[in-house]
Amino acid sequence: MKNCPSAITTLLFDMDNTLFDLVGAQVTACQAVAEHLGRDDGKDLFSYFLKSVHGFESHENIRQYMEERNIPVNGSYRTACQVYEKIKLRSIIPYEGIPKTLQSLHEQGYRMGIVTDAYSRDATLRLEKTGLLPYFCCMVSFDMVKVKKPSPEPFLFALEMMKAHAQEAVLVGDSPHRDIEPCSSLGIRTVYARYGDRFSRDRTHVPADFVIDIPEELHDILLSFQEKTNFH
Repeated sequence: MKNCPSAITTLLFDMDNTLFDLVGAQVTACQAVAEHLGRDDGKDLFSYFLKSVHGFESHENIRQYMEERNIPVNGSYRTACQVYEKIKLRSIIPYEGIPKTLQSLHEQGYRMGIVTDAYSRDATLRLEKTGLLPYFCCMVSFDMVKVKKPSPEPFLFALEMMKAHAQEAVLVGDSPHRDIEPCSSLGIRTVYARYGDRFSRDRTHVPADFVIDIPEELHDILLSFQEKTNFH
């Protein structure tokens, strides 16, 4: 009985690119900023967000883009940032199948939480925009723990908030390095949301317990977890 698997009560979700396509929204926003500045190189602007200099969400990427193209920053930079945020938020929509899947899981009684590197204000705005906020009873954001994934702290903090043990939790995320690896080390079972991974070169050999290519596949995975528990 000592090796008996625990029943799953708690689901932890990464947010960006797991529940919705943030990258796609960023690309759209970058194109809007470029057009606002009288240019047509939105993809070039987005490339700055992919560099590790300022960070994936920093407005300093826009400033650097403008400075390197001799676009006057005074008066234009602030407006460009406002355009970026407005269009990015407007362009965020849930992946097909996410709302229905979360609704079903909520009705089944699972406790669901968010673990994100975004700031709480941005995370709340995105979840409100997509209509997904009511499904989650907990959210751990960067400004709460002051460290980013793959640090284990955000996941441990989420478990503490939700009064759950690692053995009864499942993490769903799109990043093998920032989501799957740290949770596996903590004893949290993992589901790799391959449909949202826009950055991994190899998406076939990911050390997750399960892999899903559409959100709806999560139902059968959780059912298999529960069946193993009932069997024991």
